[in-house]
Amino acid sequence: MQNNHKKKLSYNKPFQKIFDSEFKLSIDKNEKFIELASSLAYYLKSFSNVDRLLDYISLISKHTLNNQLILIIPLDEKGNIWKKNIKISVDNENLKVDMELKVFLKNFDFANKFKIKEIIHFEKSLKNKFKEYNIKSHKILSRGKCRGFFYTFNQDYLNFPSKENEILNLIINSLAVGLENYWLIKTKKKHENLDREISSGAEIQSHLLPDFCPIIFGVDMAAHCRPALQLGGDFYDFMSLKTNISEKKKQKAKWALVIGDVMGKGIPAGLLMTMLRGMLRAEVLTGLPPDRILHDLNQLAINDLDQSHRFVTLFYSDYDPRTKKLRFANAAHNPPLLWKSSQQEIIKLDSEGLVLGLQKDADYQCGQINLNKDDVILYYTDGVTETSNALGERFDEDRLIKSFSKLCKQSLKSQDILNKIFKTLDDFTGNNRQLEDDASIVIFKLE
Repeated sequence: MQNNHKKKLSYNKPFQKIFDSEFKLSIDKNEKFIELASSLAYYLKSFSNVDRLLDYISLISKHTLNNQLILIIPLDEKGNIWKKNIKISVDNENLKVDMELKVFLKNFDFANKFKIKEIIHFEKSLKNKFKEYNIKSHKILSRGKCRGFFYTFNQDYLNFPSKENEILNLIINSLAVGLENYWLIKTKKKHENLDREISSGAEIQSHLLPDFCPIIFGVDMAAHCRPALQLGGDFYDFMSLKTNISEKKKQKAKWALVIGDVMGKGIPAGLLMTMLRGMLRAEVLTGLPPDRILHDLNQLAINDLDQSHRFVTLFYSDYDPRTKKLRFANAAHNPPLLWKSSQQEIIKLDSEGLVLGLQKDADYQCGQINLNKDDVILYYTDGVTETSNALGERFDEDRLIKSFSKLCKQSLKSQDILNKIFKTLDDFTGNNRQLEDDASIVIFKLE
């Protein structure tokens, strides 16, 4: 093509290299359309800065459409006017109009929570202010969602030729894709950051659960929590009622054993679990009986639980290795199952009491029982019994009792009993089936 058939575009300095090397558009409209499509496709694949994208679209529009002015008003991720990224593109002969439009936009009172219907009022004001122009409005739509508005200003009041309309549609559609991709990338990064925070929270929470069971004279123990999500609302803990004695003496001192379940799962349940654990540890050091511990804990936590619209079930017990006496109180938690070896039967350890966080002056009852050699206690949360299989059947308490009784008759160690119960649970639910709720088990066996 001869030089006199070529048209050199005027452009801003930041994009001079781009236009010189890749986007010299031919006067031939077919070639211009093809080159424009190619350049937009190339830019969309490589852009990472939305401000540069809007600048690029503004410049492309000015040089490919027969308009003297282009106005782009994008919407942010919440659907409000994205004021800082409004773009105006004019040629050098219309700089005065550029200033007038900037003043108009600055003075126009966009609502803080912009609604699409309010654009009608804006467009009416815009047309009244710039009556010498034929202003056309185009929604920037992507998958049915409005991403902004694209305005063309023309003084000849003629419709665009069909080829100009094709170019305009191509530019607007490319801008819509670019804006949508930008917000998708932003959303993805937010999710990645949230995932990292949740993983960190889960790691911290896992450290709050005991890494290993304490050594208690005459007792064999095992425990495990399997959360449904990264963060869970189940917790168990073992606390010595004596803190100022040696580790050897602690083995024969009183120990508190607790298991609880915050309603729900995920981050809210995990945060409440952490809060309650701290409160409970402070209460345990008072040495009060189990019913008083739950009563005081309920009064301490009820305001926080009420504001979170959640409640907590909790079973608290203390054990004295010298007398083999277990005292307990229950805040509506699943009663632990006690295998009485001498009688070869299961007994439920239960006492009256409301969930924590329901009633400020709730009373709790204290129960106690003497344990003997080979007696086994199974503490658990409802995530165990409420686990379902592909048919929708619950594992339920009866299945747990049968499985537990069978294992206790085999004179297994606590860890073996724990592992086999979880194996039975996995066999029931089926392969690769996620737990619906956190599931925790503690096995307490007298040697």
